[in-house]
Amino acid sequence: MKGLVLILSVLLTLVFGCSKQNNFDEREINLVSPEKISGFDPINASDKYSGNEAGKVYEGLFEFHPLKRPYELMPNLAASMPEASKDGLTYTFKILKGVLFHDSPAFKDGIGREMKIDDVIYSYKRLADPKLSAKGWWVLDDKIVGLNEWREKYSQAEATNYEEAIEGLKKIDDYTLQIKLKKPYPQFLYALAMPYTFIVAKEAVEHFGKEFLNYPVGTGPFVLPKFDQSSMIVYTRNPKFRTKYYPSEGEEGDDKLGLLADAGKKIPLVDKINVYIIVESQPKWLSFMKAKNDLIEIKDVNIQQTLTPENELRPEHKEKGMRLFMLPMLDVAYFAFNHENPIFKNLKLRQAMNLAYDRDGANKLFHENTAFIAHGPVPPGLAGNRKEFKNPYSKLDLEQAKKLLAEAGYPNGKGLPEITIQTRNETVARQQIEFFAKCMDKIGIKINVGMNTWPELVNKVTKKQHQMYTMAWGADYPDAENFLGLLYCPNQSPGSNGANYCNPEFDALYSKATILQDSPERTAMYEKLNEMAALDVPWIYGFNRTDIYLTQAWLKNYKVMEFNHNQFQYLNVDLEVKKQLSKKF
Repeated sequence: MKGLVLILSVLLTLVFGCSKQNNFDEREINLVSPEKISGFDPINASDKYSGNEAGKVYEGLFEFHPLKRPYELMPNLAASMPEASKDGLTYTFKILKGVLFHDSPAFKDGIGREMKIDDVIYSYKRLADPKLSAKGWWVLDDKIVGLNEWREKYSQAEATNYEEAIEGLKKIDDYTLQIKLKKPYPQFLYALAMPYTFIVAKEAVEHFGKEFLNYPVGTGPFVLPKFDQSSMIVYTRNPKFRTKYYPSEGEEGDDKLGLLADAGKKIPLVDKINVYIIVESQPKWLSFMKAKNDLIEIKDVNIQQTLTPENELRPEHKEKGMRLFMLPMLDVAYFAFNHENPIFKNLKLRQAMNLAYDRDGANKLFHENTAFIAHGPVPPGLAGNRKEFKNPYSKLDLEQAKKLLAEAGYPNGKGLPEITIQTRNETVARQQIEFFAKCMDKIGIKINVGMNTWPELVNKVTKKQHQMYTMAWGADYPDAENFLGLLYCPNQSPGSNGANYCNPEFDALYSKATILQDSPERTAMYEKLNEMAALDVPWIYGFNRTDIYLTQAWLKNYKVMEFNHNQFQYLNVDLEVKKQLSKKF
């Protein structure tokens, strides 16, 4: 019966989600999201999917340049980069004048008002409000003078007083903010480019109450009057979006690739964005092959349908003008133990399970050998990943796994309860756990599969309602601290440390490293932390994956971007190319 329900669900998705005829009169982009999201409240945009949707309607003070590599932070709602004191503790920010919130019934006469510094301070206080249990609190936790004390004060109070001043968040005037840090934190500005710190309006939060997550009211390039959890999200151009231009420079070679053809033009460049929610891989693929969407992330079973054995785009796709993008990701895919469960405090059990996992087999089966075996939390490409280091537990060794399992007190798995791993409610995700279960069965460990929608999975991790779960973490910013923080004890759920792992030695070194500026000393500390975490195996390390994307020929200005929350305002559509090439579909 469950199989029948799944088949019917896929068929309905294809009929209703992908039946739209090509539009040659309006500049619109058709995208696919592989997961439903739980809403648009920025403080809870804890995953790539939520962040991408929030980034269409909300904005932060900063964003990453859409073209420059290495990644470069640039002002967004901020008028310029901030002035910093010599000791690195005080930042003074100027924000743009004349930025308007979207029109909304939350405002007088339904007309969006100007955004000011009070809105910035309010948004950061919301992130700290103990009553909201924000998933993004970890980005400001223990960073700003007085903010943690304010949070603690109202943790037991009946209501939180947002009017109370906080020393580290000082309003100079309506367009100037001074932020004072408790200690140096070189990554602080990165936090102000993340969805968690996007700016919201107090009127909207109060007007919509518990429904605020479904009524996004931001300052961004697109508007969404109401969000409901359906198979499609439709954004339209914000008619009151401020004057903002497509960049006039990028990295070497961007001009030849046509990425600067729209230089100096006002953005956004399209009138509408349609996002189709299609969970299963094959319906997503069929939708793209029928030219019903313009961009697709290639994963799992679709890799073979996309690439030749030489990892080049297949001829039939080239003939339709499709473009292939492949780039190593700053990410790590892993199976996380819940370290609050007593059985996972057993190091030898964790080591045994790592050694029993056939990563080469999983790479071939699910990634067509395009992924790289992970040897620690920090991926290649970031300072902290020493390429010479090989994790002795990131290999297949069944005999050693059986020996360690016996030493752990569970010979051939005897006495060890079945372990449930929580994953996404999607065919390939289930198959990956089933493959993992077969690996564990070879040493006597029994694995169950827990299936969840994406919001359900995130909720279970946040509330520590799991034995194990599998997930991938993509970089929020280009610094190893972002990955090492996943194992820092104070970041336990509902923070980013969903494994609830605590290691005092690791925590002490992490606290020292993260206050240092980029330097050989900090890199050495990052390397030690990475290898310490690797050898203590708080996770079962899986893969560092490769980004593989296909675009239709008419999608302009696309460039693979790790931090792509704000990327969509820069994309464009060549309607003439679309009209001509659509005949081939």
